[in-house]
Amino acid sequence: MPAPIYSISDFASAILRLLPRGPIWPRASDSTVSAVASVWAPAFQRSAARAAHLLTDAFPSTAIELLPAWESALGLPDPCAGSNPLLSQRQAQVVSRLTDNGGSSAEYYINLAKSLGYDITITMFTPSRFGQARFGSPYLGRAWAYVWQINCSDIGIQSAQFAKSLFGNPYRTWGLNVLGCEMRARAPARTTLIFNFSAGNPTPLDQFILNIGTLS
Repeated sequence: MPAPIYSISDFASAILRLLPRGPIWPRASDSTVSAVASVWAPAFQRSAARAAHLLTDAFPSTAIELLPAWESALGLPDPCAGSNPLLSQRQAQVVSRLTDNGGSSAEYYINLAKSLGYDITITMFTPSRFGQARFGSPYLGRAWAYVWQINCSDIGIQSAQFAKSLFGNPYRTWGLNVLGCEMRARAPARTTLIFNFSAGNPTPLDQFILNIGTLS
């Protein structure tokens, strides 16, 4: 159940109800007592709002005020997210790092991408062998035994949402930098990771290659 939200007038009324009764404590809207209550009420309202907001900030997926503290504990923000990432992107990256237990299976990387907001599939390759490859198909040398490919047709459009963005955030951002950085950081050292961001069937010769060097 969400925390109750009280307005300034709610606190002003509560203050008046708590004051003593009698001729010297008039409740009229133009009285000095009401004026004092209207001065105190905003301070109580701000304190209550911040206390209620602390309940949402206790969880990284909804944190706003405490988000920088979460990021600092996890080595964020990093250059992958750009200079002005959306609030939702920052929250997703914090959640992803907090829930990351490590792994090297295809399922692990698919779930990691999901926590960042992307749906991916993974393609593995094997070197070409005589008599096992179709005529005209690309030749894959021995180095391809250590290559794996992330397929993602989502081009990384992130749109700002009401009450889920910070002042100064762009209305929309493009790019898959966070996905690429997080995946490269967790790729096994012996492997080469490539990315396919096309919507069609992935092929090893139709790639967007990120820092992989030359394959033989």
